[in-house]
Amino acid sequence: MRFQSAPEHVDFARSLREMLVDADPPSVIRAWSAGDHAPGRKLWSRLAELGLPELAADPAGSVLAFEELGRAAAPGPYVESLAVLPALLTDASPETMATLAFPPHVPFAVDAAAADEVYLVQDGTLFTAVVGDQPASVDRARHLAEVTAATTVGEVDAAPAFDRGVLATAAYVHGAGAALLERATAYAKQRQQFGKVIGSFQAVKHQLADVAVALDLARPLLFGGALALDTPTAARDVSAAKVSATDAAYLAARTTLQVHGAIGYTAEYDLAPWLTKVRALTSAWGTPRFHRDRIRAALR
Repeated sequence: MRFQSAPEHVDFARSLREMLVDADPPSVIRAWSAGDHAPGRKLWSRLAELGLPELAADPAGSVLAFEELGRAAAPGPYVESLAVLPALLTDASPETMATLAFPPHVPFAVDAAAADEVYLVQDGTLFTAVVGDQPASVDRARHLAEVTAATTVGEVDAAPAFDRGVLATAAYVHGAGAALLERATAYAKQRQQFGKVIGSFQAVKHQLADVAVALDLARPLLFGGALALDTPTAARDVSAAKVSATDAAYLAARTTLQVHGAIGYTAEYDLAPWLTKVRALTSAWGTPRFHRDRIRAALR
């Protein structure tokens, strides 16, 4: 099966990437990590005006949208607001920054302090939620919060919404992995050792090539998962996309760290937000084991 994105979606994704680059993602991430949400909220509004919610509403377009968000490691509850809540609320506003917990696989609400609305999905019911304790995350720009049910909104079909969250997270982490590969490749072309750029060493070339292959092989599964939404194979296909994308992104993170050496370990270096984002999202919206079990059960 061939997957080919609509030309208008590709053009929009290109515009989205340009806007995200111009927004200086590292500075937005640092501010968000420190609790200053103003730059992130400003970026959110600009993306909404550009038409991001409309692109995210289309299954195939959502893959492109969340890949670009992941490539920039854009902070904020984009998955929850643009992928999950529209499947739960018919009147969800694209301009409203909202978040939710979806236990057992999403036990915490992300960035609840910055959100305008906080929800909880439990036992097929959607509730507004009250924010409680806020445990730390390995990703400083990903603030977690425990929530408890407040007011009942209504009964919901939770499974399709969950699958959309899984797919959006997979696309986001894939974009983050692609950004790491680009950074590792650029660094390998300029860092010198023994009088040569390290990118000329065969061992480094092989490592980067392995990452490129893993990311390329994961991408069709993302579009396969998008086309399978609302079909009987949705759970299997979005889980396959999540497993493949997170495996590829995690390989990208490990390889990028190895290529950069000691400087890659420093929190001040702009590599850190992407590394920690990949690590945090590996288990977000279902652990690798959960998704492998879903695939295994479907194949049986």
